[in-house]
Amino acid sequence: QVRLVESGGGLVQAGGSLRLSCAASGSIATINVMGWHRQAPGKQREVVATMTSTGTINYADSVKCRFTIPGDNAKHTVYLQMNSLKPEDTAVYYCNALTFSRNSYWGQGTQVTVSS
Repeated sequence: QVRLVESGGGLVQAGGSLRLSCAASGSIATINVMGWHRQAPGKQREVVATMTSTGTINYADSVKCRFTIPGDNAKHTVYLQMNSLKPEDTAVYYCNALTFSRNSYWGQGTQVTVSS
């Protein structure tokens, strides 16, 4: 079992920055991929950024050059640094952990609201 606890959401003006945190606990050694997903009202959940256990990082086209997904292995924490935020980035952001055995775990979600 993997437990994910998120923090860092909030309200920000367009052009501003926010950093989300996701702290993992439990069977951390079983995690293959950590990622951030988001779901806007009336839309499907989408992948924002992912990082594999070997360090491969991928970003959705909509956030490239604005978002980064740094990690702190010592703290078992992955971050989502969001810069140049746009109103269309408004969504509930979820942390996800995918294990080597393809089990998927989700955080509780954190609201990000970008005002224009």
